Amino acid sequence: MKILIKNGRIIDPAGGTDKVADLLLENGLVAGINSNIPSDKADEVIDAEGKVVCPGFIDLHVHLREPGFEGKETIESGCKAAAAGGFTTICPMPNTNPAADNLPVIDFVRNTAAKVSPIRVLPIAAITKGRKGQELSPMGELAEAGVAGFSDDGDYVSNSSMLLHALLYSRTFGLPVMEHCEEPCLAEGGVMNEGLLACRLGLKGIPDAAEEIALSRDIALAKESGGQLHLCHISTAGSVELVRRAKAAGIQVSAEVTPHHLTLTEAEVSGYNTNAKVNPPLRTQSDIEALIKGLKDGTIDAIATDHAPHTANDKLCEFGLAANGISGLETAFASLMGLVHSGSISLSLLIEKLTAGPRQVLGEKHKNIGNLKPGSSADVVIFDPDEEWTVDTARFFSKGKNTPLEGRRLKGRVKTTIACGRIAYRE
Repeated sequence: MKILIKNGRIIDPAGGTDKVADLLLENGLVAGINSNIPSDKADEVIDAEGKVVCPGFIDLHVHLREPGFEGKETIESGCKAAAAGGFTTICPMPNTNPAADNLPVIDFVRNTAAKVSPIRVLPIAAITKGRKGQELSPMGELAEAGVAGFSDDGDYVSNSSMLLHALLYSRTFGLPVMEHCEEPCLAEGGVMNEGLLACRLGLKGIPDAAEEIALSRDIALAKESGGQLHLCHISTAGSVELVRRAKAAGIQVSAEVTPHHLTLTEAEVSGYNTNAKVNPPLRTQSDIEALIKGLKDGTIDAIATDHAPHTANDKLCEFGLAANGISGLETAFASLMGLVHSGSISLSLLIEKLTAGPRQVLGEKHKNIGNLKPGSSADVVIFDPDEEWTVDTARFFSKGKNTPLEGRRLKGRVKTTIACGRIAYRE
């Protein structure tokens, strides 16, 4: 099918493109960008006048829950949510039941996704068997099967020797080892950011040091091994500085930050709002400013949602017992556009951190995504940067309605998502 997108402002940071033009998609690939491409060349014409056209977003960190937790999310509902949020490639984490530490589970996730959606699903496999930190998963087999990386997401690999060997293997496979950095003894029992607000609410806090000590160890192991370390959802100013220094020293390390850590502070927890309970916890305004600076200077490579859908019962309970996580695929882009409208970051930088940045983390095997160069995969999102809308979780495609943004006005809306040359979402 040939799809012609006309009159849009095409922004492709990977290709250095920012201009009003037409974009032709043919046979699932980008055919070209030009002015005044004749409409008779296409089976479908989309008028994008006044809108932005860019590569489809890539999310390095989502939770699709299936298999094992289909009450929270399914692969199908998660892919629909991704498409509505402008994401054309998503990387589901392995904390399923059973864990994604073997070929049958990886094949199940990939085959199910292929049946239900054109969204590209690149599974992340577990670093250790059962994510228990005691024995490495069959990383070679899983790499050959085409996983996008390795992570025990939600669990820190406390055994330094275990992580060192995983990083050494990552050199052979050319795949990132993606770490959830949290020193468990320091974080144990904590439910929000450590500070005055936690004291006032009578809640046990998680100190910055819990993240920064774990991150420091992991960087040291990356230096020792020469492996590819990717740091998930960093949240503190100290973490940003540690990554900055590691990159300056030539260590092979990359980092991601979530939309909620860029836009929300610990104040969201006031009133014991369980929808604002996440791990790592929401931090302070000074941390947000450091994270934004990290985006601007290249310390932070990508924005990833850490989409974590839960049932209502998972959140309708005492704060300390509530599950961690925000259902974020459908609000990520619009919440981040708040940073653009405030002048904190440029629109081009935002698009880069949602496209070219995460593509680089995934490596050369995926060079055909995250850009609009001729011959690349026809993954495109069309959005209106100025349209205002109100978050209504009843309209979410995701089964997870858990977000602190319910009822808020956001500015910036995805209008059409095209994945692998097929229309995956149209408002």
